Amino acid sequence: MMKVAPVFLLFLLLALREVGYAQTNSVLSRKDFPPYFVFGAGSSAYQVEGAVSEDGRSPSIWDIATHSGRFFVDNADVAADQYHKYMEDVKLMTDTGLDAYRMSISWSRLLPNGRGAINTKGLEYYNNLINELTDYGIDPRVTLYHLDHPQVLEDEYGGWLSPKMVEDFTAFADICFREFGDRVSYWTTINEPNVFALGAYDNGFLAPQRCSEPFGFNCVAGNSTVEPYIVVHHTLLGHASVAALYREKYLAKQHGWIGLNVYAIWVSPLSNSTSDALAAQRTMDFYNGWILSPLVFGDYPKCMKKNVGSRLPSFTEFQTKQIKGSFDFIGLNHYLTFYAEDNSNGQKPEVRDFSIDISANFTFRREDAPSGQVVPFNMPKAPWGLQSLLENIKQSYGNPPVFIEENGYGQLNNETLNDTARVDYITAYLNATLNAIRNGSNTRGYILWSFLDVFELLGGYRQRYGLYHVDFEDENLKRTPKYSAHWFSNFLKRNEKQAKIEKVGLERESGVE
Repeated sequence: MMKVAPVFLLFLLLALREVGYAQTNSVLSRKDFPPYFVFGAGSSAYQVEGAVSEDGRSPSIWDIATHSGRFFVDNADVAADQYHKYMEDVKLMTDTGLDAYRMSISWSRLLPNGRGAINTKGLEYYNNLINELTDYGIDPRVTLYHLDHPQVLEDEYGGWLSPKMVEDFTAFADICFREFGDRVSYWTTINEPNVFALGAYDNGFLAPQRCSEPFGFNCVAGNSTVEPYIVVHHTLLGHASVAALYREKYLAKQHGWIGLNVYAIWVSPLSNSTSDALAAQRTMDFYNGWILSPLVFGDYPKCMKKNVGSRLPSFTEFQTKQIKGSFDFIGLNHYLTFYAEDNSNGQKPEVRDFSIDISANFTFRREDAPSGQVVPFNMPKAPWGLQSLLENIKQSYGNPPVFIEENGYGQLNNETLNDTARVDYITAYLNATLNAIRNGSNTRGYILWSFLDVFELLGGYRQRYGLYHVDFEDENLKRTPKYSAHWFSNFLKRNEKQAKIEKVGLERESGVE
């Protein structure tokens, strides 16, 4: 019998399921959004670059994991080969009309030993890519750490399980700021530390695949009840250290922005009861607040401290001062919305998907709250969840500048190029974003996942999120625009007159005069 995975991994798996949605008749123009609002699309180094053994790059934890024989049937040895095809890809971005491209820098490519000497070929590649983007007027938005680090650091001291990682990550960031900061203005330090901790150190699916029974799958090494909290703690300290470095050494000259990315879900109470409202808040605290509360308030949420106890590391007075306010913006990756039902008596499921009710009971982690969660098996469209999330950040965390750094729609690898469901999804979530802005949310941009079909960290090549189809069976990895690429391009270039004409047409079709 298959073992039960911790619920957060299954949250992630949901983002890889194909779902059909009803079409939306809303007509949007980019001019509906504030003039400063940024539209873009993204990827990450390991998922898109390929060339894993070329020009001095050393193995990352993902190279080891995907070749380990545990869970993965695919790898990103070639991926979409952006390492060799970056000029072609930037031309496609230009044709699409992107304001920004979210990318990451492979630590293994730039510093193969994790520290010390810079790999000149790696430096040349990122300079070429960044120059190509800026030459075409596309803003490079750089993530320093997108869940991959050199395996040599994992072997030496356990990567993020050790505080030594904070020092090495800061040194890596220092090099990136020095070499690229004259052209890069927006830096995300770490992508999804909450997902990384749970997926890599709780259930063992993500690299470096650590876990312990009965919480993980096929566990070889790890401790699922302790390590996720240690890893998040060190990533937060790493972020704070890098932010402090940038502000002290580079800000005055480069005038850039520093942020941290959070995988953010929205949870609503199943009923109007106080107990269900508290259950929803507990769930939000354990997923979103785990990262946001230290950044804004300098400490973990009270319910986490109460339920996790001594397994949750504590911040020193200096660390609290360093991490509190250590950001200029928050990056959000959002895909999922749930309902929560109180489970304080241990009899009822805690979290329900908003459209279906599965009666299987899953636990977060032993005595940790929230316990007993119902796991949905699809990913229904819930744009109201994004709007609620953005307005909650406004109300609960001081309304910081927010960039939606990932939101997108995944289909199976045999999807048609006529991906109208993806267009409908994007339209709905852009409408939700606009509603939140009109209600006072300080949301500054929307970056779609993903620009190309890439190697998905949980789905490999079996799921596709790209605006552009990549033929992974073709040695040239041919790129073909999907309907969504044409739609997004038209949206970005559409003027007010066109929007009004389309709006009138839709009103007539629906009988509105």
